[in-house]
Amino acid sequence: MAAGTESFGRLPAVFTTPGSSSFVEFLNVAAPQLLPGRRPLPAGYNADVTAHATTIVGITCEGGVVLAGDRRATMGNLIAQRDIEKVYAADAYSLVGMAGTAGIGLELIRLFQVELEHYEKIEGAMLSIDGKANRLATMVRNNLGAALQGLAAIPLFAGFDLHATDPAKAGRIFSFDVAGGVYEETGYDALGSGSIFARSALKKTYRPGLSVDDAVSRAVGALYDAADDDTATGGPDLIRNLYPIVWTATAEGSQRVPDEQVAEIARAEVEARRDNPVG
Repeated sequence: MAAGTESFGRLPAVFTTPGSSSFVEFLNVAAPQLLPGRRPLPAGYNADVTAHATTIVGITCEGGVVLAGDRRATMGNLIAQRDIEKVYAADAYSLVGMAGTAGIGLELIRLFQVELEHYEKIEGAMLSIDGKANRLATMVRNNLGAALQGLAAIPLFAGFDLHATDPAKAGRIFSFDVAGGVYEETGYDALGSGSIFARSALKKTYRPGLSVDDAVSRAVGALYDAADDDTATGGPDLIRNLYPIVWTATAEGSQRVPDEQVAEIARAEVEARRDNPVG
Protein backbone atom coordinates (compact mmCIF):
# COMPACT_ATOMS: atom_id res chain seq x y z
CA MET A 1 0.00 0.00 0.00
CA ALA A 2 1.39 3.41 -0.92
CA ALA A 3 2.35 5.68 1.94
CA GLY A 4 -0.35 8.13 2.90
CA THR A 5 -3.21 6.13 1.34
CA GLU A 6 -6.03 4.25 2.98
CA SER A 7 -6.43 0.47 2.56
CA PHE A 8 -8.88 0.91 -0.34
CA GLY A 9 -6.48 3.17 -2.28
CA ARG A 10 -8.02 6.57 -1.58
CA LEU A 11 -6.12 9.48 -0.05
CA PRO A 12 -6.90 10.25 3.61
CA ALA A 13 -9.30 13.09 4.29
CA VAL A 14 -6.48 15.44 5.30
CA PHE A 15 -5.44 15.59 1.62
CA THR A 16 -8.88 16.67 0.39
CA THR A 17 -10.08 18.87 3.26
CA PRO A 18 -9.67 22.63 2.64
CA GLY A 19 -7.17 24.11 5.05
CA SER A 20 -4.27 26.50 5.44
CA SER A 21 -2.13 27.81 2.59
CA SER A 22 0.91 26.74 4.62
CA PHE A 23 2.52 23.49 3.50
CA VAL A 24 4.28 23.22 6.86
CA GLU A 25 0.94 23.32 8.70
CA PHE A 26 -0.44 20.68 6.34
CA LEU A 27 2.59 18.47 6.90
CA ASN A 28 2.21 18.96 10.66
CA VAL A 29 -1.20 17.27 10.38
CA ALA A 30 -0.53 14.74 7.60
CA ALA A 31 2.97 13.54 8.51
CA PRO A 32 4.51 15.48 11.42
CA GLN A 33 7.42 13.04 11.66
CA LEU A 34 8.75 14.43 8.36
CA LEU A 35 9.28 17.94 9.74
CA PRO A 36 12.77 19.00 10.83
CA GLY A 37 12.96 19.01 14.60
CA ARG A 38 10.15 16.50 15.06
CA ARG A 39 12.25 13.35 14.79
CA PRO A 40 13.36 11.64 18.01
CA LEU A 41 17.07 12.03 18.75
CA PRO A 42 19.35 10.00 21.00
CA ALA A 43 20.08 11.59 24.35
CA GLY A 44 23.17 13.78 24.60
CA TYR A 45 24.97 16.31 22.47
CA ASN A 46 25.14 15.24 18.81
CA ALA A 47 26.91 18.09 17.02
CA ASP A 48 30.15 16.21 16.40
CA VAL A 49 28.56 13.43 14.32
CA THR A 50 27.34 15.61 11.45
CA ALA A 51 28.82 17.87 8.79
CA HIS A 52 28.65 21.61 9.41
CA ALA A 53 28.42 24.32 6.77
CA THR A 54 29.85 27.84 6.87
CA THR A 55 30.12 30.81 5.81
CA ILE A 56 27.39 33.00 4.25
CA VAL A 57 27.48 36.73 3.43
CA GLY A 58 24.70 39.03 2.26
CA ILE A 59 25.07 42.55 0.82
CA THR A 60 22.40 44.99 -0.29
CA CYS A 61 23.16 46.94 -3.45
CA GLU A 62 21.61 49.30 -5.94
CA GLY A 63 18.53 47.50 -7.21
CA GLY A 64 18.72 44.36 -5.10
CA VAL A 65 20.78 42.10 -2.90
CA VAL A 66 23.65 39.59 -3.18
CA LEU A 67 23.98 36.37 -1.18
CA ALA A 68 27.15 34.26 -1.33
CA GLY A 69 28.58 31.23 0.45
CA ASP A 70 31.84 29.32 0.55
CA ARG A 71 32.01 25.64 -0.44
CA ARG A 72 33.42 23.87 2.63
CA ALA A 73 31.65 21.61 5.13
CA THR A 74 33.55 20.30 8.15
CA MET A 75 33.13 17.51 10.69
CA GLY A 76 35.26 18.28 13.68
CA ASN A 77 38.80 18.84 12.40
CA LEU A 78 38.08 17.10 9.08
CA ILE A 79 36.85 18.52 5.78
CA ALA A 80 33.61 16.62 5.20
CA GLN A 81 32.90 18.12 1.76
CA ARG A 82 34.77 20.59 -0.42
CA ASP A 83 32.02 21.55 -2.85
CA ILE A 84 28.82 21.87 -0.80
CA GLU A 85 26.29 24.47 -1.95
CA LYS A 86 24.81 26.59 0.84
CA VAL A 87 22.99 29.35 -1.07
CA TYR A 88 19.85 28.86 -3.18
CA ALA A 89 16.96 30.74 -4.72
CA ALA A 90 14.02 30.54 -2.32
CA ASP A 91 11.63 31.70 -5.05
CA ALA A 92 11.56 34.08 -8.00
CA TYR A 93 12.67 37.13 -5.97
CA SER A 94 14.35 35.84 -2.82
CA LEU A 95 17.41 33.90 -1.70
CA VAL A 96 18.28 31.73 1.27
CA GLY A 97 21.53 30.34 2.63
CA MET A 98 22.35 28.33 5.72
CA ALA A 99 25.10 27.60 8.22
CA GLY A 100 25.26 24.94 10.90
CA THR A 101 24.23 21.29 10.67
CA ALA A 102 24.33 20.71 6.92
CA GLY A 103 21.68 18.00 6.66
CA ILE A 104 19.10 19.93 8.67
CA GLY A 105 19.97 23.21 6.95
CA LEU A 106 19.54 21.80 3.46
CA GLU A 107 16.28 20.14 4.45
CA LEU A 108 15.09 23.43 5.94
CA ILE A 109 15.85 25.22 2.67
CA ARG A 110 13.99 22.62 0.57
CA LEU A 111 10.98 22.80 2.88
CA PHE A 112 11.02 26.60 2.71
CA GLN A 113 11.07 26.49 -1.09
CA VAL A 114 8.06 24.16 -1.11
CA GLU A 115 6.31 26.36 1.48
CA LEU A 116 6.60 29.45 -0.74
CA GLU A 117 5.56 27.56 -3.88
CA HIS A 118 2.59 25.98 -2.09
CA TYR A 119 1.39 29.33 -0.75
CA GLU A 120 1.59 30.92 -4.20
CA LYS A 121 -0.39 28.08 -5.78
CA ILE A 122 -3.11 28.13 -3.12
CA GLU A 123 -3.46 31.91 -2.75
CA GLY A 124 -2.63 32.91 -6.32
CA ALA A 125 -0.22 35.55 -5.03
CA MET A 126 3.30 35.72 -3.67
CA LEU A 127 3.96 36.25 0.03
CA SER A 128 5.44 39.62 0.96
CA ILE A 129 9.12 39.53 1.84
CA ASP A 130 8.24 40.08 5.51
CA GLY A 131 5.79 37.19 5.32
CA LYS A 132 8.49 34.95 3.85
CA ALA A 133 10.89 35.87 6.64
CA ASN A 134 8.25 35.10 9.27
CA ARG A 135 7.46 31.72 7.70
CA LEU A 136 11.15 30.85 7.75
CA ALA A 137 11.42 31.97 11.38
CA THR A 138 8.66 29.52 12.32
CA MET A 139 10.58 26.65 10.70
CA VAL A 140 13.74 27.58 12.60
CA ARG A 141 11.77 27.71 15.86
CA ASN A 142 10.37 24.24 15.21
CA ASN A 143 13.93 22.88 15.22
CA LEU A 144 14.75 24.31 18.66
CA GLY A 145 14.71 20.92 20.39
CA ALA A 146 17.30 19.50 17.99
CA ALA A 147 19.31 22.72 18.16
CA LEU A 148 19.63 22.38 21.93
CA GLN A 149 21.19 18.95 21.30
CA GLY A 150 23.78 20.46 18.98
CA LEU A 151 21.97 20.08 15.65
CA ALA A 152 21.37 23.75 14.95
CA ALA A 153 20.92 25.17 11.45
CA ILE A 154 20.45 28.90 10.97
CA PRO A 155 19.44 30.54 7.67
CA LEU A 156 20.24 33.91 6.17
CA PHE A 157 17.39 35.22 4.03
CA ALA A 158 17.56 38.01 1.46
CA GLY A 159 15.35 39.23 -1.31
CA PHE A 160 14.05 41.94 -3.57
CA ASP A 161 11.03 43.70 -2.07
CA LEU A 162 8.46 44.08 -4.83
CA HIS A 163 6.49 46.52 -2.66
CA ALA A 164 9.36 48.81 -1.68
CA THR A 165 8.47 52.49 -2.02
CA ASP A 166 12.14 53.44 -2.35
CA PRO A 167 13.93 51.48 -5.10
CA ALA A 168 17.25 52.08 -3.33
CA LYS A 169 15.97 50.05 -0.38
CA ALA A 170 14.41 47.19 -2.34
CA GLY A 171 17.18 44.77 -1.35
CA ARG A 172 16.58 43.43 2.17
CA ILE A 173 18.42 40.97 4.44
CA PHE A 174 17.02 39.03 7.42
CA SER A 175 18.95 37.09 10.05
CA PHE A 176 17.57 34.63 12.61
CA ASP A 177 18.45 33.17 15.98
CA VAL A 178 18.09 29.56 17.06
CA ALA A 179 14.77 30.29 18.81
CA GLY A 180 13.18 31.67 15.66
CA GLY A 181 13.76 35.37 16.24
CA VAL A 182 13.92 37.30 12.97
CA TYR A 183 15.89 40.53 12.53
CA GLU A 184 16.28 42.79 9.54
CA GLU A 185 19.89 43.79 8.87
CA THR A 186 21.10 47.06 7.39
CA GLY A 187 23.51 46.97 4.47
CA TYR A 188 25.17 43.61 5.00
CA ASP A 189 25.42 40.60 7.26
CA ALA A 190 27.33 37.34 7.60
CA LEU A 191 26.55 33.95 9.13
CA GLY A 192 28.61 30.99 10.29
CA SER A 193 31.94 30.37 11.98
CA GLY A 194 33.76 32.75 9.65
CA SER A 195 31.12 35.46 9.96
CA ILE A 196 33.10 37.63 12.38
CA PHE A 197 35.92 37.96 9.81
CA ALA A 198 33.59 38.37 6.83
CA ARG A 199 31.55 40.99 8.66
CA SER A 200 34.71 42.87 9.62
CA ALA A 201 35.81 42.89 5.97
CA LEU A 202 32.43 44.19 4.82
CA LYS A 203 32.50 46.85 7.51
CA LYS A 204 35.54 48.33 5.77
CA THR A 205 34.43 47.91 2.16
CA TYR A 206 30.64 48.31 2.13
CA ARG A 207 29.12 51.52 0.82
CA PRO A 208 25.42 52.25 0.25
CA GLY A 209 24.46 52.22 -3.41
CA LEU A 210 26.98 49.63 -4.59
CA SER A 211 26.35 48.24 -8.04
CA VAL A 212 25.45 44.56 -8.27
CA ASP A 213 28.89 43.75 -9.71
CA ASP A 214 30.68 45.63 -6.93
CA ALA A 215 28.58 43.84 -4.31
CA VAL A 216 29.46 40.48 -5.85
CA SER A 217 33.17 41.36 -5.73
CA ARG A 218 32.94 42.48 -2.11
CA ALA A 219 31.09 39.30 -1.15
CA VAL A 220 33.83 37.14 -2.69
CA GLY A 221 36.49 39.26 -0.95
CA ALA A 222 34.74 38.93 2.41
CA LEU A 223 34.61 35.14 2.04
CA TYR A 224 38.35 35.18 1.24
CA ASP A 225 38.99 37.08 4.49
CA ALA A 226 36.85 34.60 6.40
CA ALA A 227 38.78 31.66 4.94
CA ASP A 228 42.07 33.36 5.78
CA ASP A 229 41.32 33.23 9.52
CA ASP A 230 38.70 30.50 9.97
CA THR A 231 39.66 26.89 9.27
CA ALA A 232 36.02 25.88 8.69
CA THR A 233 35.63 28.31 5.78
CA GLY A 234 36.98 27.28 2.39
CA GLY A 235 38.83 29.78 0.24
CA PRO A 236 39.07 29.76 -3.56
CA ASP A 237 40.42 26.37 -4.68
CA LEU A 238 42.36 27.11 -7.85
CA ILE A 239 43.43 23.48 -8.28
CA ARG A 240 39.93 21.97 -8.13
CA ASN A 241 38.24 25.05 -9.67
CA LEU A 242 35.96 25.49 -6.65
CA TYR A 243 34.74 29.01 -5.96
CA PRO A 244 31.96 30.60 -3.89
CA ILE A 245 28.32 30.21 -4.89
CA VAL A 246 26.84 33.67 -5.53
CA TRP A 247 23.21 34.61 -6.18
CA THR A 248 21.56 37.97 -6.83
CA ALA A 249 17.93 39.05 -6.37
CA THR A 250 16.84 42.11 -8.35
CA ALA A 251 13.78 43.33 -10.23
CA GLU A 252 14.72 40.80 -12.93
CA GLY A 253 14.40 37.97 -10.41
CA SER A 254 16.71 35.57 -8.60
CA GLN A 255 19.77 34.69 -10.67
CA ARG A 256 22.90 32.69 -9.97
CA VAL A 257 26.08 34.50 -10.94
CA PRO A 258 27.84 32.34 -13.57
CA ASP A 259 30.66 30.22 -12.17
CA GLU A 260 33.06 31.64 -14.75
CA GLN A 261 32.40 35.18 -13.52
CA VAL A 262 32.88 34.21 -9.88
CA ALA A 263 36.08 32.33 -10.75
CA GLU A 264 37.48 35.41 -12.49
CA ILE A 265 36.70 37.58 -9.45
CA ALA A 266 38.20 35.02 -7.07
CA ARG A 267 41.40 34.67 -9.11
CA ALA A 268 41.76 38.46 -9.19
CA GLU A 269 41.31 38.51 -5.40
CA VAL A 270 44.05 35.91 -4.99
CA GLU A 271 46.41 37.91 -7.21
CA ALA A 272 45.69 41.08 -5.25
CA ARG A 273 46.45 39.31 -1.95
CA ARG A 274 49.67 37.90 -3.43
CA ASP A 275 50.82 41.46 -4.11
CA ASN A 276 49.68 42.57 -0.64
CA PRO A 277 49.43 39.50 1.61
CA VAL A 278 48.82 41.50 4.80
CA GLY A 279 46.10 43.68 3.25
